[in-house]
Formats: sequence, structure tokens, C-alpha cells
Amino acid sequence: MRHATGNQAPWAGLFAAGLLVAFLHGMALLNVAANRLLPGDPVRASAFHDGSIGLVSLLSLAGLVVGVMLPRRTGSLLALGFFLSAWAVLLLGLGAEAARIVSFMPPAARASLGSGFWLASACLLALAGGSIARVRRRGLGLLAILAASGFLVAAWRGGGLDGLSLAVEYAGRREAMHEAIAEHLLLAGGAIALAIPAAVLLSLWRPAQGLVGLLVSGVQVIPAVALLGALVALVGGVLRVVPALRDLGLSALGPWPALLGIAAYLLLPLWRGIGTALRAADPAAIDAAEAMGLTKAQTLAQVKLPLGAPMLVGALRVAAVQSLGLATLGALIGAGGLGRIVFDGMAQFAPDLILLGAIPIILLSLAAEGSLSAVEASCRARWRA
Repeated sequence: MRHATGNQAPWAGLFAAGLLVAFLHGMALLNVAANRLLPGDPVRASAFHDGSIGLVSLLSLAGLVVGVMLPRRTGSLLALGFFLSAWAVLLLGLGAEAARIVSFMPPAARASLGSGFWLASACLLALAGGSIARVRRRGLGLLAILAASGFLVAAWRGGGLDGLSLAVEYAGRREAMHEAIAEHLLLAGGAIALAIPAAVLLSLWRPAQGLVGLLVSGVQVIPAVALLGALVALVGGVLRVVPALRDLGLSALGPWPALLGIAAYLLLPLWRGIGTALRAADPAAIDAAEAMGLTKAQTLAQVKLPLGAPMLVGALRVAAVQSLGLATLGALIGAGGLGRIVFDGMAQFAPDLILLGAIPIILLSLAAEGSLSAVEASCRARWRA
């Protein structure tokens, strides 16, 4: 009973496990269709012959049991392993069943992941997240994300998922996907690189901080598509006035308006983070630095910035995740990136093609969030020590 109390009452876990069983056995895990455009027929757990769905249930039950019966940290770590293993078994089982089914169908047949898989995955990942929260070990969440991503890549490259429609879509667009990922990272990273110095300059404009706050907050009110459209018109007007800019590679459509638009949205979190970081130092510490003869630049570099590092990293974390999401819309004005894959799928009414573009965006955002959160926590722990 003491362990159950230490791990908090297991009712939330039992509720999630109940939902997991309902999703696994009551909803479609696969949808099989004659081609990529048809909705397809559902395939439920009762149609599986390899026992993988039963193993998923057993692993999930084992995770709940060890999480409650064993001491908090040990039980939660073991439970995390069980829940991630259950998700891996579920994915591999669906891949094997999809390959078996489509082997008896025409070449155009597709087996896509059903709603039961997505909801069951949400339950398993929620249970895994609860285990991570109970362990309270810095970096464990990032490690779990990397482990899950590594398994996904290994299963994909090993052919365990080749029967799924997502893998078929990827096989037909391998080079385009790699190019889109590179473009997406360049677009998001370029916007951050553009927004950081702009936010620093705005933070140094002390007399007009009220106006700056009004402007950077006002940008957030403008819908992203509208802002990108306005920037296309603005850049086009500038090019008509100064045609020589075309020789430098500037165009009304493409990455430049997208970079400007995304950077504009990043100004608010970065500007606020810089301002908070500069105010984080105790006035007594600043007075002591000045009494020791440090110049303003030395005080900034040796006192204010180190003490404000957690806030700076936190602002960068928000900006990075926001930039990766907004870069998707850059495809609407010819900037490329993973948004191109997403919008191609929407135009063709192909859900798996949409997912093919959306899943890497989600994984990149989670990786940015996890890694920068770990750096932020490390900075906080360093200065507390």
C-alpha cells in the first residue's frame, strides 16, 4: 500500500488501461482499401492471428502492476519500459498483419493505420508520460523520445512496416522527403537566426519598450496565412522599386517572405525571454560586480547573462517549436519544406500522404522541446548549486 501511495492512486492508470483495451479490441486497427483514395474496410483485433494484440495488453498490464507494487523510481522505470515495449509490439504487429493482408490483394491495395491504433498509442504514450513524471529524472523524457524514434527508424529501415500505406507513400517519395526535411530545418533555423538579433536590438531600445511590446504582441493577432500573403505583396513591391535585388536571389515567392513572416512571430517569445533574463540577476549581485570594478559589458557577460541563461534557453525552446510548426505554412508561398508534402496530401485527398509530412514535423518539435528543456533544466540546476 505504501508503494501505491508513493506512486499516487493508480486510478488514472487504470482508467487509461481500460480505454486502451477498449480501443484495441473495439475499434479498427487497420483500414484496408483497394487503392489510396478509398476509405477501406476496418480490420479489428479479432482478425489478427499472431497474438500481438494480446501481448500488447499483457505488457500494459505488467507496466501497471510494477508501477504500483514496486518502489516509486524502480517501478516507474520498469513501467516505462513495459509501456514503450507494448507500443513497439503494437506497431510491429500491425505492420506484419498489413503485409499479410495486402499480399493477397492487387498491387494498388493499401493498408492504413486505423483510429484504434492512434487512440491506443495515445493511451500508451500517456501511461509512459506518467511514468516519466513520477521518476523525476532530468533528461528521461528526451531519452524516451529518442528511444521511440530510434525504434521507429529501425523498424522502418528493417522492413517491419513495409506493408503499411505510410511506408508505401514514403517509398515513392524518398528523395522528396529528404529534401523537404532539409528545407524545413533550414527554414525554421533561418527564421530563428533572423529573429534572435532582431529581438536583441528591440530589447536594447529602452525608451520604446512599450511600443515594442505592442508591435510584437500585435503580430501574434494576425493569422499566419494572412501575414505571409501580405509579405509576398510587400516583397513584390520592393522588387519592382529595386529590381537589382532579384540578382541577389530575392523573390516575392519562396523562402524569403516565409523567413520574414516566421521570424516576426518569434519576436515575442524571444523579446520577452531576453527582457526577463536581463532582470533575473539580484540587484545586490549587480552592485557587487560594479563594486569590484566590472564594466557594464563585463557585468552583462559575467553576471546577467549567466544568471538569466535558463530564461534565454526557455525562450529559445518556445521559438524553436513555434518555428518548426510555422515553417509548414511556408509551402503555401513556395518555400518548400514538409508543408509541401502535407498540402499535396490534402490536394489529393490522401490521408497517409498528409501523415507522411506531419509526423516528421511532430518528431522534430518533440526533439526540440525535449533537448532544450533538458538544457534549460541543467542551467537552472547549475545556478541553484
